[in-house]
Amino acid sequence: MDTSTKLNGGLQKQEHLVKLGILTIAAILSFSTRLFSVLRFESVIHEFDPYFNYRTTRFLTEEGFYNFHNWFDERAWYPLGRIIGGTIYPGLMITSGVLYRLMWLVNITIDIRNVCVFLAPFFSSLTTIVTYLLTKEIHSVGAGLVAAAMISIVPGYISRSVAGSYDNEGIAIFCMLLTYYFWIKAVKTGAILWSTMAALAYFYMVSSWGGYVFLINLIPLHVLALMATGRFSHRIYVAYSILYCVGTILSMQISFVGFQPVQSSEHMLALGVFGLCQIHSFVDYIRSKMSKEYFEILFRALVTTVLSIATLVGIILTITGKVSPWTGRFYSLLDPSYAKNHIPIIASVSEHQPTSWSSFYFDLQILVFLFPAGLYFCFSKLSDANIFIILYGITSIYFAGVMVRLMLVLAPVMCILSGITVSHLLTKYIKSVDSPAEKKIDPKKLRKFEQQSGGVKSEVALAFVFVLTFLLISYTFHCTWVTSEAYSSPSIVLSARSHDGGRIIFDDFREAYYWLKMNTPEDARIMSWWDYGYQITAMANRTILVDNNTWNNTHISRVGQAMASTEEKAYEIMRELDVDYVLVIFGGLTGYSSDDINKFLWMVRIGGSTDRGAHIKETDYYAPSGDFRVDKEGSPTLLNCLMYKMCYYRFGQVYTEGGKPPGYDRVRAAEVGNKDFELDVIEEAYTTEHWLVRIYKVKDLRNRGV
Repeated sequence: MDTSTKLNGGLQKQEHLVKLGILTIAAILSFSTRLFSVLRFESVIHEFDPYFNYRTTRFLTEEGFYNFHNWFDERAWYPLGRIIGGTIYPGLMITSGVLYRLMWLVNITIDIRNVCVFLAPFFSSLTTIVTYLLTKEIHSVGAGLVAAAMISIVPGYISRSVAGSYDNEGIAIFCMLLTYYFWIKAVKTGAILWSTMAALAYFYMVSSWGGYVFLINLIPLHVLALMATGRFSHRIYVAYSILYCVGTILSMQISFVGFQPVQSSEHMLALGVFGLCQIHSFVDYIRSKMSKEYFEILFRALVTTVLSIATLVGIILTITGKVSPWTGRFYSLLDPSYAKNHIPIIASVSEHQPTSWSSFYFDLQILVFLFPAGLYFCFSKLSDANIFIILYGITSIYFAGVMVRLMLVLAPVMCILSGITVSHLLTKYIKSVDSPAEKKIDPKKLRKFEQQSGGVKSEVALAFVFVLTFLLISYTFHCTWVTSEAYSSPSIVLSARSHDGGRIIFDDFREAYYWLKMNTPEDARIMSWWDYGYQITAMANRTILVDNNTWNNTHISRVGQAMASTEEKAYEIMRELDVDYVLVIFGGLTGYSSDDINKFLWMVRIGGSTDRGAHIKETDYYAPSGDFRVDKEGSPTLLNCLMYKMCYYRFGQVYTEGGKPPGYDRVRAAEVGNKDFELDVIEEAYTTEHWLVRIYKVKDLRNRGV
């Protein structure tokens, strides 16, 4: 081996070490940026759904998988209850349980709560690595490293992967990108191994999150696009046939999914494309065995027959109910106004609202501007892999615009295409920074260099590299600021800035749940709006009427009717549902805008959406001017309903701001219109320090004759 060979080998080894180091730093950065909430607060679970996930995970580790899978939870949806094993995606819980057992196996005695808290940051590190691998397969190693660095700190992904955000999306994004990576490998090689790995990754995705429907529609769409562009081959046939067959059979093992992959309309594209693959391959085989004129006759007859049979079978299966129609959530993706007009329970969820333009910039920053350029570079050099990432980018940006929750699906492809943009431009312009035009070299070499670099002057190239570097630095600072200010404070422990710049902590939620746990009977039944059901069950260990699963619109409607009715009518409903305590969230004193008064109109809409609530009309709760007002100009129906009275009871005696009258609501910026009233059927049991949570006890029936 000569000296030059050794030198090249050493340089390649150093280059690999540098790439590995950059990827490792990105993975560590991804983990560390998600620990702000743990550093700022104690190790707490965030939001609402994570409390249910934590409660079920704890049950799994304590009782075992068999009892977990057959668990009937009598503390939820009183008096209906809930079958846990058949109504959840168990991938998150099983993953945490396996990691918990593995750590105890190697004598790392960690509590299951801490496993749940740190699971999302751990998987975000894995997501960084998978993003690198996927981008490398699509474009280049350099683009992969840039994309990995970007996704490690992008706010659109951090929002669901900070420490304590123990939700399905915390591992689902990793599963999704892993499936895409194996799919691209399978498409490139046509190997059974990669196709099977893609099917297994898809199964993991199905077990983790309902968003797998996006994945199982995107991959068939990719195959369909390859057919339309004449790129279909035996590699695509093998990859998709194995993925669909193995993946579908495995996905049907999840109890909550069941036979949906072969019975629901959301999965019919995958089934149809699978059939097209078989027909396409059969036609190719027949073409190779027949003359051109005979083949054309047979082809026309085959197409007519297959389309007729498929249409007839589809109509029959739909009419007979064998193939279920699209769900309300799927309809709301195609028509953003559908949920508001037909299913208010879906529209009431803030995550299901359309995304504002400011949210795109807030969660993605410069990626919004680099993304189109990345699409252009993929279009300029089409390949099977590039077509896939183009389809992923276009479909995800549409769905993210329709539903803010799907910003999570958009963030990875934004990072991938932005990484391609940055890598492509830097590769082009960095060559011209140290231009040989200023050096005395062979004119032939100079002309060759100018052709490779596009004839860009070194000054222009240097300025461009400087601007791009500045943008990337600003992206880093923006992501750090957004993570610190918006995504690091758990919703159960609120924080605000005082006038002197200090931080004020509001721990009223945990205070109220602890009071419920210590001061109410174990069999007490708590009525609240569905947003707080998971937290009450997990933290107070009390029975609730409705929770965040929102599977029974009629039951939630009944709770909404109670909140929107007068005390006398609400008392009838509460006695019917055996309610012992009522919990409401009120932010008028502290300025907390996500309270029950601001959510009240959704209670009215949902309460009036069923037959038993037909008497509840939304227009009755508006002032004569058409506004929703809580002051003296407000609707008498609103000022005398149960929710209004529970929130504003004794509030008319409280001064909230200097220069304002007592009873001034800081959220609605108005003096309450109904101050001096007494409660008849309920009595105040507990109000937290900052009045954020108010708990009332339902009075017993009066003695006969009293």
